[in-house]
Amino acid sequence: MRYLILTYLTKPSGQIDEVMTVARSLKARDHQTANVILDFKTLTVLKCSMSGVTVPRDFDRIVEYYHQHYESTISRLFQENGYEIVKSDQTTDTKQPAENNPS
Repeated sequence: MRYLILTYLTKPSGQIDEVMTVARSLKARDHQTANVILDFKTLTVLKCSMSGVTVPRDFDRIVEYYHQHYESTISRLFQENGYEIVKSDQTTDTKQPAENNPS
């Protein structure tokens, strides 16, 4: 898997649901409906829009936010794309290329 895709849906009651998916490739529909699209191969933010407001495309900051909610999924995405998460003394996550990166 390469992409983390998040979509926010507003119910008639005003409640907001978050839908998270991972994908190998993107479809035109993903670009149209998703609020957040993160590419874990190139470590970039392809799209980040909340309620029509464009959010700064800071990959590290966005991943840090979602990592607390989707820790295992994000860790797996890093691993599958040749990166490993290294904990430093300040307990901040940094991405390092894996030693045996097949690319």
